[in-house]
Amino acid sequence: KMMQNVHLAPENNEDDLYSGYNDYNPMFDTKDLENDVAFQQAARTSHGRRPPVTAKIPGTSSPRPLATGFGADYLNISSLFEDGVSRPMTAVQAAGYTKAAVRGSSFDPLGQARGPASPLEKKTSDSSEEKMRQLEKKVNELVEESCVANSCGDLKSALEKAKEAGRQERELLRQREQIAPPESINLDLTYTVLLNLASQYVANEMYAEALTTYQVIVKNKMFSSGGILKVNMGNIYLKQRNYSKAIKFYRMALDQITSSHKQMRIKIMENIGVAFIKTGQYFDAISSFEEIMSISPNLKAGFNLILCYFAIGNGEQMKKAFKNLIEVPLEVDYEDKYILLNDDLHTNLLIEAIKNDSLSQIIRERKLLAEEYIMTAAKLIAPAIETSFAVGYDWCVDVVKASHYVELANDLEINKATTYLRQHNFNQALETLKMFEKKDSRVKSAAATNLSFLYYLGNELEQATNYADLAVNSDRYNPAALTNKGNTVFANGDCEKAAEFYKEALRNDSLCTEALYNLGLAYKKLNRIDEALDCFLKLHAILPNSAQVLYQLASIYQIMEDPNQAIEWLLQLISVVPTDPHVLSKLGNLYDTEGDKSQAFHYYCESYRYFPSNIEVIEWLGAYYIDTQFCEKAIEYFERAALILPTQVKWQLMVASCYRRSGNYQKALEKYKVIHRKFPENVECLRFLVRLCTDMGLKEVQEYITKLKKAEKLKEIREQRIKSGRDGSARGRKEGSGGGSHSCIDSGGTKGERLSAKLKALPATSEPYESSNSKEIGKWTSYPFFTFMVLRERRNPLGPQPERPKTAARKRTEEDDFADEELGEDLLPE
Repeated sequence: KMMQNVHLAPENNEDDLYSGYNDYNPMFDTKDLENDVAFQQAARTSHGRRPPVTAKIPGTSSPRPLATGFGADYLNISSLFEDGVSRPMTAVQAAGYTKAAVRGSSFDPLGQARGPASPLEKKTSDSSEEKMRQLEKKVNELVEESCVANSCGDLKSALEKAKEAGRQERELLRQREQIAPPESINLDLTYTVLLNLASQYVANEMYAEALTTYQVIVKNKMFSSGGILKVNMGNIYLKQRNYSKAIKFYRMALDQITSSHKQMRIKIMENIGVAFIKTGQYFDAISSFEEIMSISPNLKAGFNLILCYFAIGNGEQMKKAFKNLIEVPLEVDYEDKYILLNDDLHTNLLIEAIKNDSLSQIIRERKLLAEEYIMTAAKLIAPAIETSFAVGYDWCVDVVKASHYVELANDLEINKATTYLRQHNFNQALETLKMFEKKDSRVKSAAATNLSFLYYLGNELEQATNYADLAVNSDRYNPAALTNKGNTVFANGDCEKAAEFYKEALRNDSLCTEALYNLGLAYKKLNRIDEALDCFLKLHAILPNSAQVLYQLASIYQIMEDPNQAIEWLLQLISVVPTDPHVLSKLGNLYDTEGDKSQAFHYYCESYRYFPSNIEVIEWLGAYYIDTQFCEKAIEYFERAALILPTQVKWQLMVASCYRRSGNYQKALEKYKVIHRKFPENVECLRFLVRLCTDMGLKEVQEYITKLKKAEKLKEIREQRIKSGRDGSARGRKEGSGGGSHSCIDSGGTKGERLSAKLKALPATSEPYESSNSKEIGKWTSYPFFTFMVLRERRNPLGPQPERPKTAARKRTEEDDFADEELGEDLLPE
């Protein structure tokens, strides 16, 4: 039926592609398509194609023609327009399209009036190929997840996912082998899975498993690029310190990498050279580094070459290698492009913007790295290339001045002075630094800062102040100069002004820890405890393991009468310096104040173990054993005190008293006799001798009684002289006379006698915690040419500093007596 309306399109001129465009052709009449069974069946198929023709269409006498210009394509297109609206087909030559719609039809190109289209036939997912495709996709996802987990730091999860990817990939291989030839295996996927698994093993430090996995890749000839992984295997052996195997695998990798991969070969040769250095084979290492410097010179290889020549002691080769190091091209642009040449606002803003972009940061990092290598190499070879350190350093300075690192020459000179300081050659350091007084402002400020520091160490405050002023005037933004200026002001007693200099230094450099520490000390001196505490807490956040900061925090909390917090900070300090005897004794003192005798005893014992000459610690331990009724143990400590202070009769009397209290009267009597021979005028010793001889019924009692009376009379005369001298001096002061007082020290000692010298016990709050007063010059330097000086309130090795208050040590008034307060009345004579 439909074929009656089908007409071939008229032949048109090839030049007139759109002839007959508006002519109506009855072929486009689609009214009867609904009754066309073949058409409807074709429209319902998944691709809109006609099914194979097996019989004639009813109502026709011949099969449906398929060779016409409008066949299946016509039916496929017409199925979209059930209402008969024609759609232009410009791709079909002379389609006979007409703009006019068929009479009685409405324009509905999307077929909305017809309703939803019949669903397409679903793909079958049961095929083996589709299953393998999905499995391959899952393997790739597992590899990606493993890499992401590794980048996030979850190494365990990364390894688990890598293992799971390996299991899934092996399952995929088994399925492919069953249905496809071996050539269809995805080798890239297998390589990726194995490489990722080996990398995750390395990240988890499972080196044996990683080496096994790498071996699987390397031995498989199907992986064309597997040989390069021998570099990874060499890296593992290098981590395991198996240097011979590392060198072997590096060399095998080097043989398999072509010369086109120049940078990779250079890196492998560097690894070989480093491995030779580790094994002490310096000549082999020199061969590797020299080859690198001849092919593609770089800073790391040049520096390592200098180290090798230094190890074998070849001075001439060190000079040559140093020159080669300086000539290594950095391939960076210098500061010319950042100079503002005109008043163009847009250009100036652009230049300011690029001064700190990522490229500029890379350039700065390269320059800093180059300067670090050159400075370190110069310091290393200077004493070895010439007859003396100074001559060698001068040679390095001359070479640097002739290169494009000319700015480093001044830094090397400053470093030369610092080296003199480390060698305790202060005069040469001063002479070297004074050469920079006429240099540019930056170098002058650095040199003046160090000179100020040196004069401060020598307790020459006037010269230190002058050079501190010169440093500040040369560079007002130099935090080291401002810190040293504050130190000189602090030493002169003006803590308020010193605090201002420290704060200005912190405004220029918020990480200037020396200024922050000194500011805390200044606030502490001014009794502004809260502000001092804030400074040291900030400093603790920057330097969490600084012993000095921890000690200062403990000291401040003790001043604030918070012993619990002080104990907490001291416990942290003990974790940093576990063998410091003064910190241990300080901790014992705090526990004793809090009434915790057991903890106090523990820390006093630890302090005594590390420093058995602290009199206060010995005194406390002896008193503790007497209080706990272990007088025999106390004897050990009092005898040590007597050895330390042999002119002090007090400690020998305590030994004799311990013998007496423990019931060993014979030992006590012998000890008192020894004391009497050394101190014949000591009244206490004679009283004990009289008492013991009386109790024991000895004949010597009368002799000791006579000596006791003479000693008491002599003591009374001396006390009267002292009293009359005090009265005379008091009258002289009232009358405005210049008369002085006379003092007389009883060598025998009395009941209220104190130690003849101040006991060296706990450090004061403004003193350092160290038991030693030695200072190392290097501790005061923060970086090569700026010397930062921390104002530590302790004795200077080059001269005494002004006396500072000692508030941490427990004060004992002159009226306190060891026997009365600590040992009880029963140890004294009746």
